[in-house]
Amino acid sequence: MNRYSRVAGTGSYLPEKVLTNKDLEKTIDTTDEWIRTRTGIERRHIAGPEESSSSLAEHAARRALKSAGATPSDVDFIVVGTTTPDLIFPNTGTLLQERLDIHGCPAFSLETACSGFIYALSIADKYVRLGESQCALVVGVECLSRFVDWTDRATAVLFGDGAGAVVLTPADEPGILGTHLHSDGKYQDLLYFPYGVSKGFETLRANSKDGLKMQGNEVFKVAVRTLSKLVDETLAKNGVERSDIDWLVPHQANLRIIQSAADKLGLPMEKVVVTVQDHGNTSAASIPLALDTAVRDGRIHRGQLLLLETFGGGFTWGSALIRY
Repeated sequence: MNRYSRVAGTGSYLPEKVLTNKDLEKTIDTTDEWIRTRTGIERRHIAGPEESSSSLAEHAARRALKSAGATPSDVDFIVVGTTTPDLIFPNTGTLLQERLDIHGCPAFSLETACSGFIYALSIADKYVRLGESQCALVVGVECLSRFVDWTDRATAVLFGDGAGAVVLTPADEPGILGTHLHSDGKYQDLLYFPYGVSKGFETLRANSKDGLKMQGNEVFKVAVRTLSKLVDETLAKNGVERSDIDWLVPHQANLRIIQSAADKLGLPMEKVVVTVQDHGNTSAASIPLALDTAVRDGRIHRGQLLLLETFGGGFTWGSALIRY
């Protein structure tokens, strides 16, 4: 008998502090109208001083477990997609494991920027399919506000903090029909953070206020072109027609990119889950945040076919086709 994985539960969490476009008008040369027109973003959530990626992830994980009718003791595999770990080590997956009082199972995090959740989902899917996991916890989480340059209007308006999670369990019929992952490092200079551990760490330690760097117009062009090809690949490899898709759940980076993906699928925006207005670009957290929102408000129902797609720094990109 074939073994598959299914999404048994979803959860998400946004920090209490909200930073609106009107708030940003007071600190940088921008306007609410300018931000909305170019990005679709209205507000973003900012993690408090005592919060971290692992604490945001804990909230989302507990909600996903409750949704799945599971408890932390059921979890036997943890993978977290994040670009903003609490520490260099231990990894954020391990820190989340401790917060949930889980001991002994594999727990790790990976960093593929905005594609982190889809990459993590793909790995967890394989573990469940192979019988290595009976209850896999998959989380996307970011505290991007920690390294945004709040004086740079080109990037400060875009990003926010949050977490989203899903629980995967075994199934006799396909839940996750397929995942498709890609990357191309030749685009690294279009979107990046300029410091790391083995390169530029001393500058970072000197309290540099430098934030992430992005060539927005070029990122937009490559993203639209790449996601269009990704949609074709995903549908073709799974024998699915555009008309079969019930919901598009895209990475919430920019409303114009989301609209372009919908056009490619021939989907009306009424069939696209859009939450970017409420939390901005939360990188690895954005897809599970959007998914959980649409599940809980009743838009997404069991049995519907979902296409998840993402594009992030690196560049990395990927998709997941899911029978929810």
